[in-house]
Amino acid sequence: MGLVAGWLASQIMWGHGYGLLGDLALGLVGAVLGGWLYGLVASPAELSGLVGSIIVATIGAVVLIALARMFEVRSGRV
Repeated sequence: MGLVAGWLASQIMWGHGYGLLGDLALGLVGAVLGGWLYGLVASPAELSGLVGSIIVATIGAVVLIALARMFEVRSGRV
């Protein structure tokens, strides 16, 4: 599920990907982040099952990619 969420997030966010392992890590961490964020705004019973878990994990991974890109250091720029 983490791999699917990471891959979906990289497709949604465009730009460069983070490779197979990077997408997997983003999906796994994104699942945790997405679950936490979702718990803040909605009842866990509203979105459940495999598809719901993938949606929540993808949203978390998208947020994580956005944060990573904000703090990404570009080589060659000062």
